[in-house]
Amino acid sequence: MDLNQLRCFVMVADELHFGRAAQRLDMLPSSLSRHIRMLEEDLDVRLLIRTTRNATLTEHGVLLVEEARGLLAWADELERRIRALSRDRSAVLRLGVIDSAAIGLVPRLLHDFREIAPEVTVQVLEDKTSRLVPRLLSGRLDLALIRPPAAPSRRLETLFLLHETAVVAVPGNHQLAKLPSVWVDDLTDQTLIVPERRSRPHSHDLTMRLFSDQGLTAKVVQLADEKQTIVNLVAAGMGIAIVPRWVSKFSVAGVAFVPLMSSGGVMLKNLPLAAIWTSGTRDPVRDLMIGMLRDHIADYSRDS
Repeated sequence: MDLNQLRCFVMVADELHFGRAAQRLDMLPSSLSRHIRMLEEDLDVRLLIRTTRNATLTEHGVLLVEEARGLLAWADELERRIRALSRDRSAVLRLGVIDSAAIGLVPRLLHDFREIAPEVTVQVLEDKTSRLVPRLLSGRLDLALIRPPAAPSRRLETLFLLHETAVVAVPGNHQLAKLPSVWVDDLTDQTLIVPERRSRPHSHDLTMRLFSDQGLTAKVVQLADEKQTIVNLVAAGMGIAIVPRWVSKFSVAGVAFVPLMSSGGVMLKNLPLAAIWTSGTRDPVRDLMIGMLRDHIADYSRDS
């Protein structure tokens, strides 16, 4: 047995449904099933009876889940105490961030944090939300700035920060580049570059929903996950893309960023950004940054 397998098993036992459990763990159902199968093979017993609609615990499963909860709670507390002791001595904060936050919010955030905690070293890891959440749950990160999951784990606390402004990245010689702003209707006949939904669901859904809400169909011609890649594809004339305004700081030659207006006539702000951390834990360094975020949310939001 390993702790990750036990965490997966307890989550399935709580939900009695592999799909919901996988969503809460931010992992694929096939990966979750593999962990459960490995656990059953290690113990040489059947823990769950699966059907197409749900799952039920066997007698062995009922026994294991109660013992596993206590074991996981003990392991989490021990890890927290050891990490807190190490952090108090080394004054290091491990911060996970998504790419647009790394471009826009994080430089100002770290500048402000240095003013109140100059002795703290902040280690920044940039990755997708789907990869940062498991790192946070496993204790490899102290805090993360992400797109808030639709079904967040009960082991996490969430502080909503702001909505990022959306703009349209277009080739510099495109007819839309000459306009001071555009509406969704202006994009009807345009070919689009969007992220794959599995890796960036918020960004993908933002584009698709903007069109469907207007009764339009998005003409997707290219999938690309990384913002830099998307902007480079726009520069190559492969299509246009709806991206966070902070991405305009890439300053790629041959790309213009045009404000996208909402139905209310203001710049569209539809990309949520939140801070998350493990609930029920105390960490003076992490909590200092969370407190600073709370105090400065209004200022950061104006710049988004």
